[in-house]
Amino acid sequence: MKFRPCIDLHDGVVKQIVGGSLTQDGKKLVTNFKSPFRAGFYALKFKSDGLSGGHIIMLNPDPLNAAAAVDALTVWPDGFQIGGGMNPDNAHGWIDRGASAIIVTSYVFRDGEVNMGNLKKMVESIGKDRLVLDLSCRKWDGRYYIVTDRWQKFTQVEITPANLDMLSKHCSEFLIHAADIEGMSIGIDAELVKKLGGWDGIPITYAGGIRNMDDVYLIRDLAGDRLDFTVGSALDLYGGKGIAYKDLVAFNNNSHEKVAV
Repeated sequence: MKFRPCIDLHDGVVKQIVGGSLTQDGKKLVTNFKSPFRAGFYALKFKSDGLSGGHIIMLNPDPLNAAAAVDALTVWPDGFQIGGGMNPDNAHGWIDRGASAIIVTSYVFRDGEVNMGNLKKMVESIGKDRLVLDLSCRKWDGRYYIVTDRWQKFTQVEITPANLDMLSKHCSEFLIHAADIEGMSIGIDAELVKKLGGWDGIPITYAGGIRNMDDVYLIRDLAGDRLDFTVGSALDLYGGKGIAYKDLVAFNNNSHEKVAV
């Protein structure tokens, strides 16, 4: 179990937002943090502290996001996975720019289902080892379903052991945001964390609701070290007040021992 850093880009700027507010027209966007620093600033910090396996997400199609992403990848080649509008036609270009892996959601999950043809095209394009599937989900009628299109559209694909088994045959990792609470810093989705921790398969990075170090240790207790995690709006590096960046670095370096806060 380790902390994995994230760099979220919107309109070319490093931001932290409330995930559920991200709509196509941007009129309902709730922004928690807008950084005065470029993406490369954060990439250098994460590189210096050895925080590998993080991700860059381009939250909207603004071309300035691509420039900001390249800035971060140039600072740390192979230091980040990247997602946002990925498909077989552009994926190799991002690998060539320094991405360690490609994160995909909407290209694979189409019309409410898994588009196996598109999934196979992604694997043929970059290989299973370079593919991360984003299974970010929302709860409906007591069950967790994968959501697409900036987390606004429910698919019919439920987060179940059988579906995780099936999808894991085609990728190297899962990234899963608890989209209902993403960016809110109100505590983790304990039910989802426990569900994911009970599945024994490829690596999973969990995101959503983490507000303090107690939540980090709760993830460990519920998932038995099976999940990695990322922190956004609660992190002091991104204007938050709940978690000190230095404590997450210490968490990784101390092999999960509880750090004093």
